[in-house]
Amino acid sequence: MHIVFAASECSPWAKLGGMADVVSALPRALAKLGHRVSVFLPYYRQVAKSVPNPPVVLPSVTIPFPSYNRFVRILDGGNKGGVQTYFIDCAELFDREHFYETPSGDYSDNAERFGLLCRSVIEASKMLGVPDVFHVHDWQAAMLPVMLGSIYYFDPVLRHVPSVLTIHNAGHQGWFPPQTIEELLLPPDLFTVEKLAHYDKVDFLKGGILYADAITTVSRKYAEELQTSEFGNGLEGVFRQRSSDLLGITNGIDSEEWNPATDSHIAAHYTPENLAGKKECRRDLLHAYGLENVGDDTAVIGVVSRFATQKGFDFIVEIMDRLVQEDMVLLILGRGEEYYESLLVEMADRHPGKVRVQVKFDNVMAHKIEAGADMFLMPSRYEPGGLNQLYSLKYGTIPVVRATGGLDDTIDEQPNGGGNGFKFWGYSAWALFDALKRALETFRNKQEWAQMMQRGMAEDFSWDKPAAEYVRVYERVIQNRS
Repeated sequence: MHIVFAASECSPWAKLGGMADVVSALPRALAKLGHRVSVFLPYYRQVAKSVPNPPVVLPSVTIPFPSYNRFVRILDGGNKGGVQTYFIDCAELFDREHFYETPSGDYSDNAERFGLLCRSVIEASKMLGVPDVFHVHDWQAAMLPVMLGSIYYFDPVLRHVPSVLTIHNAGHQGWFPPQTIEELLLPPDLFTVEKLAHYDKVDFLKGGILYADAITTVSRKYAEELQTSEFGNGLEGVFRQRSSDLLGITNGIDSEEWNPATDSHIAAHYTPENLAGKKECRRDLLHAYGLENVGDDTAVIGVVSRFATQKGFDFIVEIMDRLVQEDMVLLILGRGEEYYESLLVEMADRHPGKVRVQVKFDNVMAHKIEAGADMFLMPSRYEPGGLNQLYSLKYGTIPVVRATGGLDDTIDEQPNGGGNGFKFWGYSAWALFDALKRALETFRNKQEWAQMMQRGMAEDFSWDKPAAEYVRVYERVIQNRS
């Protein structure tokens, strides 16, 4: 079958979060199964820097607005791994410093920007090849199913083409003023509580949920959580309404990039059968953080994350003064909210022998942490899917996580270290501390710890199984439309 992906991020060209990794890896896995896959992505300034002057496939696609037209070029991003990438070039909307926002707030015309993305994908597909199914991602592409079900409803070419919406994070929904309906030339009757209206705003994600033929999210547990007031972000009733069409599919990981047996970013390679190289990776990581003479019995705990309350940094801050009394060192990498950046640096200054912080995003250092740490800390308040816990398992770095979303699905704590990691429940910093204490106690038993590492490393985190699940979703929605 022919599957068209529409998304606002895709590695390696444009990435802020895990969606970019999924939109990169899942199409390749589908192509390996013999399917034709196309991916559409905005031609951001950052994309243009890495792919300057790509061939023009369509020189002019007209996208109408109430008092003017915009003219979009479709550029050839190349075919790699059987996946054809196209860039949507509209310089006045996408040639900007950031993807969605500046430090002072969201771009005021985001509704127009991503409404244009959706309509451009539809129009370009009519000329480049109508797919069997559209697969769209998060609120930025969620208006595509809405458009298919409204302004394109009577199009004889598109009328029977279904859509699948994948939600990577329902905390971001795309809320815009009521006049957005008119600005995108959508039918006025879409602005009702039963359709796109939400707290007197147009909610892009709500529209996608209601109009897509199927909704997936990135873990089984998160699909359940979305139907609760705690995690539904005001859309829990809509998710319950579509519960029979809502499915959680756990992400895979890119085993070409994340593999300790071949990783070019780490100091030594290792496998579940021969873990010797991990000790060299540990020494290399400690050196990179300026720590020497750390004994083998001292646990190295790594964190790679956006610094935010959602990621549980308030828990980390709360237990820090008690945690540094344990036989461990804590190595943190990331950026985020200025409050946490300043606070973590200040704590590292107070405990230089125990805590080190690098305030930056650094892919090489992220690989070094996954390979060199003994444990990986993810105390997220919510985590729809999560990838770092999967990278950690692959690298024999034992995750310590909060039992939410994909973290709960993939991490299994058993008595006496019999599982693949450690987890805690509830919104409590001291529940996190208790989980860390259990991990530190198990770490002292080297044989038990090595067995736990090997269990995690032996698990299959490839995209083969998730890709097959998505194919079944596509087949079902296509069948329902026929």
